[in-house]
Amino acid sequence: MPTVSAHVALTLAQHIDAVFGVMGNGNAYFLDAIEKQTDAVFTAVRHEQGAVVAADAHFRASGRIACGTSTYGAGFTNTITALAESVQAHVPLVLVVGDEPTSGPRPWDVDQIALASAVGARTYTVGRADAAATTVIAIEHALTYRVPVVLAIPYDVAALEAGPVPEAPQPVVPAPLAPRGAFAEGMLDEIAEALRSARHPFLLAGRGAWLADAGAALGELAAVTGALTATSALGRRVFPDGRYDLGVTGGFGAEAAMRLVREADVAVVFGASLNQFTMRFGDLFAPGTRVFQIDTAPAATHPHVGGFVRADARVAAEALVARVAAASGTVPGAASETGRARPWRESVDVAAARTYEGGDEFAPDGRLDPRSAARRIAELLPDDRVVVSDGGHFIGWANMYWPVAAPDRMMMVGTAFQAIGLGWPSVVGAALARRESTIVLTSGDGGGLMAIADLESAVRAAGGRGIAVIWNDAAYGAEVNLYGLKGLADEPMRIPEVDFAAFAAAVGAEGVVVRTLADLDRLAAWAHEDAATRRFLLLDLRISGDVIAPYQQEIIRVNS
Repeated sequence: MPTVSAHVALTLAQHIDAVFGVMGNGNAYFLDAIEKQTDAVFTAVRHEQGAVVAADAHFRASGRIACGTSTYGAGFTNTITALAESVQAHVPLVLVVGDEPTSGPRPWDVDQIALASAVGARTYTVGRADAAATTVIAIEHALTYRVPVVLAIPYDVAALEAGPVPEAPQPVVPAPLAPRGAFAEGMLDEIAEALRSARHPFLLAGRGAWLADAGAALGELAAVTGALTATSALGRRVFPDGRYDLGVTGGFGAEAAMRLVREADVAVVFGASLNQFTMRFGDLFAPGTRVFQIDTAPAATHPHVGGFVRADARVAAEALVARVAAASGTVPGAASETGRARPWRESVDVAAARTYEGGDEFAPDGRLDPRSAARRIAELLPDDRVVVSDGGHFIGWANMYWPVAAPDRMMMVGTAFQAIGLGWPSVVGAALARRESTIVLTSGDGGGLMAIADLESAVRAAGGRGIAVIWNDAAYGAEVNLYGLKGLADEPMRIPEVDFAAFAAAVGAEGVVVRTLADLDRLAAWAHEDAATRRFLLLDLRISGDVIAPYQQEIIRVNS
């Protein structure tokens, strides 16, 4: 007869096809059922943190919820940083864990429910009679609130026979949030009129707009209003017409593009939280800009917002298109651009505004300039790529110089919680989510070393579809830039230069030390080889730490 663990596995597998984790006493029966009784694919990682990170990255790359799993106790506590990141980033996933027996804790047990709650994750505990239903409730909670949930299997319950698996209801996910009430409708009227009469209209979209599938509606709104557009770092390429898109706002944005944003007289923000980085620490918009925000959050998320509508980005954008078109006497879908003789966006050179500084091959200290290396790598990377980023000073280089096709092709697992060391297992999740794409990891030497246990997992999961670019400046660069410049002792911020190429070779990958741009010719050759026969490629870039990314310069300015 099926066990409680089998009830969980069989129910879970009706909705989730990817499971990542490390086997232990607490989840052994669950993984046995996953392997023997379901079609779900289990991929092993080498550290429990990687189980959550891989499930997180899988959702970000595909929009499909995934599962992580670990044992109880030390296995569970190893997941906490990654769990906190998924909570902060609003990424739904299910973490199946072992837990203390129903009779009470053993000497090695900890209060896992309290630990999960401390970082914002809810726990559902299964029993012998309700395992299938509780599993569905956990999935439904994760999808409804866009958060990770913990699904706990008590140790003394895991192997109990539970009878035939009952038919469980399908998870119910709420419909897109529509504007409600006279105030919301009146605010939409006000936003539509503001856009229609604006001289310099501007639209900004974030990851929430992508998750709402608002791209087409936002593109139509930009067309009928003649607006320039831009996105947050997590919403890049939401707008379908790149001719009028200024790229990413904030510290990753090109300086000339950010100056154009400050010329906007009306700005409407869709599905972006307007955090301090997107807002350039309050300097993104000029003081006279009228800023409106549309989001599913309960209230406006920045003090510069003057008008707020709680609604789904796509629903609100469609409503605004209809209002602007009606006021202009046009049919939605027709590019009237509100009758302006020459819309603002037609009078600026968007391509020139988006240009970044190229950099020289070498910095003054003789090491590789990361800007020139980033530009050259962008020229050589396969077009069909998904970029996964660890955290650290280096994040500016990929975000500035490596274009991607859509928001789900550039993810930064760790930045919501300000964590580093989540890069290698991100490759695992992305590789399973995007089985035809090249997965490109961008990581620093500090984060790369912190998560080195899952280098092997990344190489195994991605194989010849995987590339890792390690920005090796022999330091924790962000700390050097912020605290070293203040005169604090920099020895704790330094890392003896590590040979990551040798690490790669040890787990069956190909490693290349890159000291000149010519050394990147190996990437050019690799990109034209058969992915089925080539090896995972790791590029160990020996870069200068003296070249400071613009976003980091902003942080230094604010904290100085």
